[in-house]
Amino acid sequence: MPVLKDDNRIDQAPDAIAPSSQRFRVGAHVQALRPRQWTKNAIVFAAPLFGLALNIDALGNALLAFALFCCMSSSFYLINDLMDVESDRRHPVKCKRPIAAGFVSVPVAIGMAVLLMGGALTVAASRSLLLAAVLGFYALLQVAYNLRLKHTVILDVLAIATGFVLRALAGAAATDIQVSSWFLLCTAMLALFLGIEKRKAEMRLALTKKGKPRKVLQRYSLPLLQRMEGMVTTGAIMCYSLWSSGPRVGGASTPWMLLTVPLVLYGIFRYQLLSDPKEMSRRRKLGSATAGQTERPDEVLLTDVPILLTVLTWAGLTFAILLLSQYELL
Repeated sequence: MPVLKDDNRIDQAPDAIAPSSQRFRVGAHVQALRPRQWTKNAIVFAAPLFGLALNIDALGNALLAFALFCCMSSSFYLINDLMDVESDRRHPVKCKRPIAAGFVSVPVAIGMAVLLMGGALTVAASRSLLLAAVLGFYALLQVAYNLRLKHTVILDVLAIATGFVLRALAGAAATDIQVSSWFLLCTAMLALFLGIEKRKAEMRLALTKKGKPRKVLQRYSLPLLQRMEGMVTTGAIMCYSLWSSGPRVGGASTPWMLLTVPLVLYGIFRYQLLSDPKEMSRRRKLGSATAGQTERPDEVLLTDVPILLTVLTWAGLTFAILLLSQYELL
């Protein structure tokens, strides 16, 4: 009897919920929103963190921006699944997605997408015109990405990175924080790194497994992606290190932020380790949950304990250093 799993798959289980049950239908509709990918939207909290705008009002506004981006991104997940419903039904794995499998009807999916997108834009406009503008630009970017950019070499990765930058800008707009060029540059470089890693993992997956790969992968090669990865990794580390070196270069408020550089280095290198073929093979033999998942950064963040601990430690240390600097204790 089919049951909807957390990883967007439907497997066989003796104690599965019947598809006709109310709980199954609700679960299928929630799963169609891809809630596990909402972790990408957590970057809206970056601006309040660096700006130390962590009072109740700021946190509330940042949470609002997070919720609005979750609604907007989910609306485009629905639209994407609707556009690809026929091809998904012929795919060995994607055929088990809620819409392709018939657990969520096409009219209901369209209604959910319209409601989520319209509601997000309306609420954003009532809070801040700048926030609404950022959200609207993100929506236009997603339309362009789904119609054209995801099939266009290099522009696809730049579009993915731009989406992360817009999320960071939304957090700043919601909390009325002025972000520096360093902040935007570091965010963009890290987002480019994740985008390239995603394509590299998809390329390796396409080379080792049967099935039709993404159209855009026909224009990429592993050597090209590895050169791009090397350039962006170097750029990301240099940008963050220069910002961390303090006020002399218009960066952080204190050079004590250099203490966080090793955490950033470890996080980047750990992610690259997880995408290494030998490491992937070793993890598959061990039955690791993160084996071959670097094409899905949200899955890596949720399942790889060292990366999750690194991110949490970095956030805590960054907050402590900036707070102590604000009170001139550093």
